[in-house]
Amino acid sequence: MKALKTLFKGALVAACAVAAFSAGAQQKPRKLTYATFYSASEFYEISAKYFMEEVTRRTNGAVTFESYYGGTLLKTAEIAGGLSKGAADMASGVPAAFNPREFPLTGVVMPFISENPIAVTHAFRELVASTPELQQEYTRNNQKLLWALASGENSLWSNKPINTAADLKGARIRAIIGVADGIKALGGTPISIPWVEALELVQRGGAEGVSGTPFNQAVATKVYDMAPYASNAGRMGVYTPVTWAMNLDTWKSFDPATQRVFDEVAASVIDKYFDAYKGEMDKMVAQARGSKMKYVAMEEAEAKRWQATAFPAIQAKWAETASSRIKDPKQLSERFTTLVRKYEGQYPYVPGFDRLAQK
Repeated sequence: MKALKTLFKGALVAACAVAAFSAGAQQKPRKLTYATFYSASEFYEISAKYFMEEVTRRTNGAVTFESYYGGTLLKTAEIAGGLSKGAADMASGVPAAFNPREFPLTGVVMPFISENPIAVTHAFRELVASTPELQQEYTRNNQKLLWALASGENSLWSNKPINTAADLKGARIRAIIGVADGIKALGGTPISIPWVEALELVQRGGAEGVSGTPFNQAVATKVYDMAPYASNAGRMGVYTPVTWAMNLDTWKSFDPATQRVFDEVAASVIDKYFDAYKGEMDKMVAQARGSKMKYVAMEEAEAKRWQATAFPAIQAKWAETASSRIKDPKQLSERFTTLVRKYEGQYPYVPGFDRLAQK
């Protein structure tokens, strides 16, 4: 009897949801274009696939999507501008990395704040919701931010062991945004080139390593085949959010019932994504253990020296850019860090390299 009541309750909720949409839905069927520079198999993309499938289901097929992966519609640096102009209806991107002038406040997610991507994701969502200036960063660029996911903890891969900052001096390392600023402050030479080109350059001996890639993503793409020595880069941790947004004109063209579906599904993406992320990390740790990678376990005292040297430089560079959009960048950063600490307590997380070291 209890199972029957549960089944009936579930059916009733589903029926109410359909009725709620149908009651206000006056939209004609629409097919929206989705652009991303990630491949269809990239783990981040499970969040977008869930969103699109769920929106289509909840709108009874009134809204469908056509996806363009691997930069086939918009290249990496074109994502933000193309979405703003309507070249795509929806897109994923890393605006803090590739469009920092247009999205400086999104860069508040910096290296050395936290190694916990779940906590950073929830903290950034709350920060956006409570910060008009951060909301305006997207509306100013004709975008409706749907959701954002913090990158996994940063990794550093090289063709030689890097145990200390002294080992990094003069080394040419592919890096982006705050990671690049940190590498520079520590004496390395950051080079800004596409990821694939960087791996090829390391193979040819034209660079010593690559960074600015999450642990799980690096292992999945077998970076260790080109650069076998791996470390947590002084516990740089999460270094940027990946965002999913809709063209604001596209958003406004939908009726309130459909917009409500978009908002509700977007709000459920984070939990769905990190439920799957746990299994992904299990797989990547197992793959790393069975690979030819050589984990360089940096001493905690050295990691703290990296943070003490690099974080002030990273923060100063970001604050200089952010000051054009907000009166007190430092206060925003401190508020974000406080939120991160709150969510770290709610969502415990063991970084990939720490899990790798556990036998």
